[in-house]
Parts: sequence; C-alpha cells; structure tokens
Amino acid sequence: QAATVDVIVLDKTGTITEGNPKLNEKDRIKPESPAAIQALQKQGKRVIMLSGDKEEIAKKIAQEIGIKEYRSQCLPADKEKVVRELQEKGLKVMMVGDGVNDAPALARAEVSVAIGAGTDVAIESADVVLMKSNLQDVNKLLKLSQATMQCIKQNLWWAFFYNIICIPVAAGCLYPHFGILLNPMLGAATMSCSSLSVVTNALRLRNTKL
Repeated sequence: QAATVDVIVLDKTGTITEGNPKLNEKDRIKPESPAAIQALQKQGKRVIMLSGDKEEIAKKIAQEIGIKEYRSQCLPADKEKVVRELQEKGLKVMMVGDGVNDAPALARAEVSVAIGAGTDVAIESADVVLMKSNLQDVNKLLKLSQATMQCIKQNLWWAFFYNIICIPVAAGCLYPHFGILLNPMLGAATMSCSSLSVVTNALRLRNTKL
C-alpha cells in the first residue's frame, strides 16, 4: 500500500528532530530531515507535520525543513483525528512516528511507519520499522514498494499469458481440429518453467537501487 499513499504525516519530535531539546536551544532537526522531506515532495506526496509544541515552535521547525502544512499542540487524539479526516476525504495516509503519542494515529493510517529508536508501543502499532531512525528511509520504502508493485503486475501478466495459451491446449481444445494434445509430463515441465520465471523476476527486487 505504500506505493499508493497520497499523504505522509510526520510526527515532529524524534522523527524529524532528534527529540533531545537542550537548554537555550530548541529541539535539533536531524541533518537528513530537510532533504528527505524535499524528496518526498518531489515524488508528489503531500507532507504534513504534527507537533505537540506551541504554535511558534512548530511554525519555526516547519519553515526550516520546508513543510507548508503543520499542526501544533497535538494530543494523541488530535493526531488520530488528523489522519481520520484525511481518510474521510478519500486520501490514503502514511503515518510516521516514534512515540506513545503516535500509536493511535499509526493504528489508523493505511501504512504506519515507526522510527527504530522509538517506543515499543509505536513499533508494535506499525507496519514498517525504520531500523536506522533515518527519515531518508521513508523514501527508500516508497521506492521499494513501487518496485514491488511493478514486479507483481509483471508476474500477473506473465501468469495470465501463460494460462490463456496453455490451459486450452492442456484441455484438448486443439485436438478435434489439429490433433494437438499436451503431454502431462510436458505440461508439468512448462508449469515449472512458469513458476521459475515468476520467482526469478521477484528476486530482481534484491537489486533495486534505493
């Protein structure tokens, strides 16, 4: 489903930022976050940031990382509500978070992604866990999902093509007019070749450049 999402909702603390605010310094933005968000937007994805911080802090972070849409002072129920409202508009949502506060929104989204350094609750609620806690891996997830969908379509086409030709022959449809029958041993061999081609095509995913 990751290949078809329309909106990517990002928790701020611990996902976009390091989650360790210091004295006289707002929470630091992870070095890779701006580029990762820009790459998501280039793919045509709508990106929204959710934050429990006050408006001025959330606005500052959003401006620094290039996100136009954000919500501030979000409680766990508020985050889930944002995801639900997007879904009610017919949009498919990916939620990315790392904390207990994100669990309801993660459970609601079509695709839920937890940052590896996050809480157990967030990880248990997620479909995908990013082990390196790097937002760039969301882009890799999208590319891998798109490549997987392409592979599935190719395999379905091959299976359809194979069956549309071989099943009538195996059923003896050509025998009355042409005297052609498919030997059961040959039928078994061609089925094995078909399965082998599908598996081999699927293994090409290992070479996907992320």
